[in-house]
Amino acid sequence: MLAGEFDTPDRERWRELVAGALSKSGREVRPEDAEAALATATDDGFEIAALYTAQDVPDVAAGVPGRPPHTRASRPEGHVADGWGVRQRHAFPADADLAAAHDVVMADLEGGVTSLWLVLGDAGGPPVDALPTLLEGVLLDLAPIALSAGRDTPDAAATLLRLADEHGVAGTLGGSLGYDPLLARTRGGPALDDAYLESMVEHSRTAASDHPGLATVVADGLPFHEAGGSDGQELGAALAAGLYAVRLLNDASLSVDEAFARVELRLAATADQFATLAKLRAARRCWDRIGAVAGASDEARGARIHAVTSPAMMTTRDPYVNILRTTVACVGAGLGGADAVTVLPFDAALGLPDDFSRRVARNTQALLLEESHLAHVIDPAGGSWYVETLTDDLAHAAWEVFTTIERAGGAAAALEPGEHADRGSVAAALDETWQRRADRIAHRRDPITGVSEYPNLAESLPTRDPAPTDEHSGGLPRRRYAQVFEDLRDRADARPERPVAFLATLGALAQYTARTSFATNLLHAGGIDVVEGPGGTEVDEIVTAFRKAGTPIAVVASSDKVYAEHAADLATALADAGATRILLAGPPKTPGLGPNEGSTPIGALTGYLYSGCDAAALLTDLLDHTDSSS
Repeated sequence: MLAGEFDTPDRERWRELVAGALSKSGREVRPEDAEAALATATDDGFEIAALYTAQDVPDVAAGVPGRPPHTRASRPEGHVADGWGVRQRHAFPADADLAAAHDVVMADLEGGVTSLWLVLGDAGGPPVDALPTLLEGVLLDLAPIALSAGRDTPDAAATLLRLADEHGVAGTLGGSLGYDPLLARTRGGPALDDAYLESMVEHSRTAASDHPGLATVVADGLPFHEAGGSDGQELGAALAAGLYAVRLLNDASLSVDEAFARVELRLAATADQFATLAKLRAARRCWDRIGAVAGASDEARGARIHAVTSPAMMTTRDPYVNILRTTVACVGAGLGGADAVTVLPFDAALGLPDDFSRRVARNTQALLLEESHLAHVIDPAGGSWYVETLTDDLAHAAWEVFTTIERAGGAAAALEPGEHADRGSVAAALDETWQRRADRIAHRRDPITGVSEYPNLAESLPTRDPAPTDEHSGGLPRRRYAQVFEDLRDRADARPERPVAFLATLGALAQYTARTSFATNLLHAGGIDVVEGPGGTEVDEIVTAFRKAGTPIAVVASSDKVYAEHAADLATALADAGATRILLAGPPKTPGLGPNEGSTPIGALTGYLYSGCDAAALLTDLLDHTDSSS
């Protein structure tokens, strides 16, 4: 009855209200263009709308959980009974104290971790023969083990299978052996030899007969994500990698069902909660479609998904913000129906995680499972007009990437540089997307909290021992979004004295506060501190304060009205006093600056500092300039 007291919502009326609200902010938009004005473009070629209604939902049935197209879940019961797997990653140094490492593993299991991801050998961890020590006392029938051992995977897999036999739990062994037939192409290093692939096939046969719950091959989307790829590119490439593995196993006499059951998809979970959950839903739908074409049974077509919080989004600066990023990512992964989730510790980009950061990582998942009950409902976002549309858009974007790779000859061919037009096509497409993303980051259109936005120059960073690495020459690049600004901060921090910019405040406090705050935030992103002037309009007083600051950089900050009366004179006086970089806090076309207003700096001004400017380039220039001036 309450709803009956209100007018029926009308889309046309909504558009009129949006146009009116935009006009008040200075944007004149016709009602029919209101939705387009608020839409957000994605790197996958579709837009995120501001409003979704039942009319927008694609005419595609999501089905029921556990049945094709598996969009809603791979199993009929979802994860209601036992939640998703809390899979903690352990990458100890090659020379680690194994007894201490074992204690860490056991502490995680006792603290709520239900699955272990162990990095060994060639992947940048302890030697494979350390595996029995690391797993001593671990109940292998209760804690699935995922291995990452690079080219040492055959030995690591054989060791794990032997331990399972010795413990009498072969039939209940879960997790993944971690074979990756595309390893050399995505992560670099020498090509995989025939023995690696033969071992992958043999262990897949063994798993099919003796270990039904064990995956043997990982179709890893993380290399494509870390190279800068979009969600659609990451998913499409992971699907192609999965099909490549299925073909290798099927060609080696495993049935189609057996081959599909041996593959686990590994995908990144990002701080975009809805994109993450939609990506996982789209992954199941697309994998089901691939399985249907390949002739797999309905049950075998249910994807097994391991979600990992994005390494690319992690920061070294203000690292505690990473706790918030990974929490949101974990929410998206859980709501999206991941079978196992790895939350990277907040200090992962700094080096080896400590006890506290590992505890926070596992407790993040424990809270979401035990207190927020995220796994108690199967596909809770299903039916949302936005989520269903986003799932469909991502599925089509990923399918386009997948089919493009297939037309190039498959995942191996598309990742192999060569003269053929399609060779190396994946790397080229990823790099193109990265360049667009990097441009948005540099202009702070993709803000990074604690780094490009709201940085803390006074922070005391935690120190960590260096983490082991599996980096080889070649392969896809590994990128972190915050790197460009963190490099600037490192450069500024390395100086005996921190570089400083003088804020030449003009007029009354209320006239310059907003732009002063903006300028300070931007300059801090490059490690440049500020000294604020006295305000007012007495040029001599401001210039005297500038000289005391002892810097060649000055930023004039005030309102447009004050600029029109005083900015040009003040800039000239600052230049005469030795300022060699004089920036105006405001856009290039700031009103009231006279007949020369535009992108070309006026008089003594050398540039502008404003929302949407290339902050990374501006800060680099200022640091270069202070280098040459010192």
